[in-house]
Amino acid sequence: MTDHEVISAVEAQRIVMVAVATGGPRIEAVNTEYVERYTELHVELKRRGLQDPNPYRDLWDWYGKWSSGDLPSYQSRRTYLSELYGPLVESLQRGPAMEGPQLFAEATGWVRVDRALGDMRQLLERARSEEQCQAVGLFCRELLISVAQAVYDSNRYPTLDRVVASDTDAKRMLEAFFAVELAGGANEASRKYARSAFDLANELQHRRTASFREAAMCAQAAAAVVNLVAIVSGRRDPEAGDGA
Repeated sequence: MTDHEVISAVEAQRIVMVAVATGGPRIEAVNTEYVERYTELHVELKRRGLQDPNPYRDLWDWYGKWSSGDLPSYQSRRTYLSELYGPLVESLQRGPAMEGPQLFAEATGWVRVDRALGDMRQLLERARSEEQCQAVGLFCRELLISVAQAVYDSNRYPTLDRVVASDTDAKRMLEAFFAVELAGGANEASRKYARSAFDLANELQHRRTASFREAAMCAQAAAAVVNLVAIVSGRRDPEAGDGA
């Protein structure tokens, strides 16, 4: 496996762990794939002299952790997994440059968003089962949350309904961003597009009959929103720098 493939496998593990712990697919439906990937990762990380930070050999072990009361909210589970895998991903990214063509356009300059866009190609290419396609939907939702977090400033972008946006409320954050940054008739259309992409991702991750075509459309819609945000924020301008 290349470093890119290892990072994609790590992200796939995180995604399925988030999914089963936040109302997604049942453990029985995705546990076999998780266990197989866990074994593959253990071998690949050991070959690189790295330790797998994930102590949960199957999803039932992970269920025991989050259901014990240590991680009572969906957000606490997402945060725990991001912190669990974060150092490993950073270590892998400091290695040789990741290989392979990119699915979407040039980098935005937001490291977390660009990494997610690259990993999406791997997830989508491997998506065959309904559960794998559901995972693409979850990943799209997390991608939209990441890009919303990258640009949102509560002082500069008040939410349209004056409700305080949580850290994962991508719909409110993106609506507020577009409402300020885009004036005139394009404003409403852009907000609707971002909202529709988020709704599409949210629906797909809970659809037990999710198909590859639906997953691909969802990925394309999420990527288009990322590019729209990058355009509006000036990161697609010819003279734009590489700011974080």
